[in-house]
Amino acid sequence: MGLLDQLAGSVLSGALGGAQQQGQSPLLQAAIALIQQNGGLPGLLAKFQQSGLGQHAESWVSNNANLPITVDQLHQVLGSGAIAGIASQLGLDHAQVSGGLAQLLPQLVNQMTPNGSVPDNHSDLLSEGLALLAGRGAGSAAPAA
Repeated sequence: MGLLDQLAGSVLSGALGGAQQQGQSPLLQAAIALIQQNGGLPGLLAKFQQSGLGQHAESWVSNNANLPITVDQLHQVLGSGAIAGIASQLGLDHAQVSGGLAQLLPQLVNQMTPNGSVPDNHSDLLSEGLALLAGRGAGSAAPAA
């Protein structure tokens, strides 16, 4: 599970300023669930393609710099209802969730594709591993510096 712990620590440090590293990150869990609900990584990337934001998603997978995504673009791809549902589940403001996901998703996709491509045979394994991480939290991730 070292890679998954490292993924959680890296994503949490960058996207949430390290504030959630001491325990579970509900936003990370929501992002993982969002990926799973949209057909895993390939399904989520296809949604971005269909919404005209394919080059953004491709940049997250590639080994090049990640193109940022705005809150409005995130709403275009996922829909306001999905984000409102996450906000309600987490008891957070809609804007907090939107902004957090806009920062978190590019980093999460980038971490899930370290070789610059979506793993063919390992997508189910990655989903299972991320689901385990979501249930366990990021408490064992390396402490913030």
